[in-house]
Amino acid sequence: MDSIDLIRIATAVLALLVAIIGHEIMHGWVAYKYGDMTAKNAGRLSINPIIHIDPVGSLLVPGMMYFVPMLFGSDGGFLFGWAKPVPINTRTVVGNGGYNAAMQVSLAGITYNFIVAALAAAVLLSMSQPLVSDSMMYVFAYLLVMQIVIINVVLGVFNLLPIPQFDGAHFLMYTALKYNYNAVAEWFYKMERYGMIIVILILITPVHQYVLIAPVQFVLKFLLA
Repeated sequence: MDSIDLIRIATAVLALLVAIIGHEIMHGWVAYKYGDMTAKNAGRLSINPIIHIDPVGSLLVPGMMYFVPMLFGSDGGFLFGWAKPVPINTRTVVGNGGYNAAMQVSLAGITYNFIVAALAAAVLLSMSQPLVSDSMMYVFAYLLVMQIVIINVVLGVFNLLPIPQFDGAHFLMYTALKYNYNAVAEWFYKMERYGMIIVILILITPVHQYVLIAPVQFVLKFLLA
């Protein structure tokens, strides 16, 4: 493993932390704006990464997704993961802002990811691709910005999917409640126990090419055109 490989790994880890920690903080911050003090009182609006890291979602899953492909002779895979969910009192949010507020909380993390990806893409387009003569510091900066774009897009797209436990499903659930489609909301609630099973099935089957890879490539082409 040469210095470039180490830089790639380091920048991927840093970009993942920026994506998943900011994602969770934004959920808590929007809930706080609607009077929910749960995340703030738990110290979860802090940018300290230690309090947000989930051993499985922040370490094990990203590590497997990146390094396992290398065992089969391919380049490192894309990174995906999650931080500890920020605690939110939905009753407080709905009581102060209605279901629209709950819908905003649901989309807060995704919005953060796409805004960060767009800003990083603008920076990346202003940078030239590293040359052999460039310093390692410039290579590090370029790869970090590139990873921030990619990982935030991956996380944003994945969370938009209507998978129970994920933001897209939460948004649909609160939208259903707003318009009195209670059966739909109840279905999403009951299916939450199967959310991670659905995620695993998506990632290990060709389905991910259509519901994840294709949308991610579309967004990246749009941002980096």
